[in-house]
Amino acid sequence: MSREKRSFAQEVCVKSAGKAMQKTGMLWPGCRVGVAVSGGVDSFVLLKTLKIRQGIVPFRFELMAVHLNPGFDPHSHAALLPWLAREGIPAHLEVTDYGPQAHSEQNLRRSACFRCAWLRRKRLFELCARYGLTHLALGHNAEDLVETFFLNLCRNGRVDGMSMCEPFFNGGLRLIRPLLLVEKKYILKAARQWELPVWANACPSAGRTARSAMAETLSGLYGLTKDARRSIFNGLIRWQLDKNSRPGDQDGGAENVAR
Repeated sequence: MSREKRSFAQEVCVKSAGKAMQKTGMLWPGCRVGVAVSGGVDSFVLLKTLKIRQGIVPFRFELMAVHLNPGFDPHSHAALLPWLAREGIPAHLEVTDYGPQAHSEQNLRRSACFRCAWLRRKRLFELCARYGLTHLALGHNAEDLVETFFLNLCRNGRVDGMSMCEPFFNGGLRLIRPLLLVEKKYILKAARQWELPVWANACPSAGRTARSAMAETLSGLYGLTKDARRSIFNGLIRWQLDKNSRPGDQDGGAENVAR
């Protein structure tokens, strides 16, 4: 069977995920990967990318989509079901009340985003245990890495980013971020070209978070010099990749993607 022709943006997603996998030893034969699919563009492109990589890597691994509807619109994920059926990807889909609960008067101690994320992460870990998953894949991208680095630095005085491959529960589960080398512009283009049925975020806090505020702050920093944005992205991507790479595999620059 001939390989489907992919655009440049699609190739960036697929090859960069391959580089992250290869450099960090992210997957291994027989592993079972749960993909947290929110319905947003990042997680959808991640799922499609991992489906393609199943046919590229020289060993077998399993995929399962896990969707937790936050409860603002219980029917928002309707388009996901037929797409998963066409792709042959098993899934667990569940409607929760995490969103409304996080925005309720009962949640006064923490921000709505913190509470919702905590509930979602806890449930995802429970489902990984139920289905015997060895990995949980999240759709964070290069912008998320840069924003997290500066949030950690400015708010916590900590030099830290986002791990590409992080063990939990004494190594019983690995949290992975295969798209952490990919800029958002390529993810957006790839999603359109793959015609993924992405749906809008119904959360009332969307666009009004600490992360979105940091993104606005960074836009001013990027304007300091012509190459500021590219230099910051390349530097932090290379730093994070070196930090997470297996011993003896720390020679890859940010501009090189795996074949």
